[in-house]
Amino acid sequence: MVSDGAFLTMRGIVKHFPGARALDGVDLDVRAGEVHCVLGQNGAGKSTLIKVLAGAHQPNAGDIHIDGHPVAITSPVAALRLGIATMYQELDVVDGLTVAENVFLGHELSTAGVSSSGAMIRRTRDLLAQLGHREISPRTEVGNLSAAGKQIVSMARALSRQARLIVMDEPSAVLDSEEVATLFRVVREVTAAGVAIIYISHRLEEIRQIGDRITVLKNGQTVAIGIPVEQTSTRELITLMTGRSEEYVFPPRPAVAPDAPDVLVAEGLSVPGIFEDVSLRIRAGEIVGLAGLVGSGRSEILETICGARRAGTGRVWVDGAPLRPGSVTSAVAAGVGLCPEERKSQGLLLDEPVYRNITLSSFARFARGGFLDELRERRAADRQIAGLQLHPADPSRVTRTLSGGNQQKILLGRWLEHGCRVLVLDEPTRGVDVGARAEIYQLIVALAATGTAVLVVSSELPEVLGMSDTIHVVADGRVVHTGPAHEIDEHRVLDLVMEGEAA
Repeated sequence: MVSDGAFLTMRGIVKHFPGARALDGVDLDVRAGEVHCVLGQNGAGKSTLIKVLAGAHQPNAGDIHIDGHPVAITSPVAALRLGIATMYQELDVVDGLTVAENVFLGHELSTAGVSSSGAMIRRTRDLLAQLGHREISPRTEVGNLSAAGKQIVSMARALSRQARLIVMDEPSAVLDSEEVATLFRVVREVTAAGVAIIYISHRLEEIRQIGDRITVLKNGQTVAIGIPVEQTSTRELITLMTGRSEEYVFPPRPAVAPDAPDVLVAEGLSVPGIFEDVSLRIRAGEIVGLAGLVGSGRSEILETICGARRAGTGRVWVDGAPLRPGSVTSAVAAGVGLCPEERKSQGLLLDEPVYRNITLSSFARFARGGFLDELRERRAADRQIAGLQLHPADPSRVTRTLSGGNQQKILLGRWLEHGCRVLVLDEPTRGVDVGARAEIYQLIVALAATGTAVLVVSSELPEVLGMSDTIHVVADGRVVHTGPAHEIDEHRVLDLVMEGEAA
């Protein structure tokens, strides 16, 4: 059955993999010129649905219609020919190529059959200007750009295709507030021209700002199709996805003991041109948060504490012992564990099994005669999987096939298995649905209860304020406020950030 007025209609889409039924009869209608938001917890089937639409997966059953005509999307090339462009959450740019080469990769502009680099550079410059990023040169190698810059290139590529439908999977995950505003402006411009957008985000406040209609998936099925955004409350959306009515559910925990000893001390840390004179202390069992905009220096501060960057000035101590500057080995040996911002590229071996990712930082314990004892690795992973409530609970499962929430749990399980005095978390719930988010909060709080010092960076202000005992507000590479988290609210944090950036 084809929905009247819909550009795209998907009916009864089924996709199964060995041992799993990822889609179990999904329906979707998308109209020309609308922003159609697709919501659901990790594992609900959103990514699989996108890949069916992009031609990367072939459905086992179901029908797809475009403009009322049945189509078979047999490959990514077929999807592009039908006017469907996809921006994946995992940035699909090629680091060794220039910005212009990435934008026109696979559909290079040519004159008389010869590729025209000049034409591609000019067109790329126009697209970047449309996106509000004239500072990015079309001739720059993409590998030299930040994650946010790479996202802009991916957006420019989608626009260059002159697509009739653009699928955006977590497009704002690596963008700051100004870049998100630019993204929304571009989305409104392209939809005004009749282009349809499928927008996927775990940030429900974004859905309210940019969306027209919503389809909700749960356990591979459609539980709501095409409901109007303005007629649906955030609480209703959360209930549809999870069965609960709250987005941020923080577990109760006791106050940090007044006599709790300092576990991590950083004094006068500076990296020229990035941040300066940063000092902080974290006591046993305390959760300390860093709040600020993307690009304020938050992640770089964490990297310096963990030894991934060498400080120009300042020192870091763990349990009173100084860490060797710029040495990850020294930090790990002292009990510092890091769950990085980009878990897929910086934290996990995606093509290795779950058990190997869990034991990755503890190989010395599982080695016998120079070889890893896989049986012992699996037993250790089984313990962590049970405690983490990992789904599916299979230590041999390839890590790439798990949802974002479960991948984040694997990183936490790695440090639980290794044992750490300091746990550093950079965007711990990025790309994680509201259900898995609550489970991750519980794991962090449980770890703090054992006496671990926890340092958290999050772009979600309710999260960093709700999780933390103490908050440091960072603006333009400087700490502009330090104090108890319960004494400051989101509005004051934003005021401090804006005042600091202006200064």
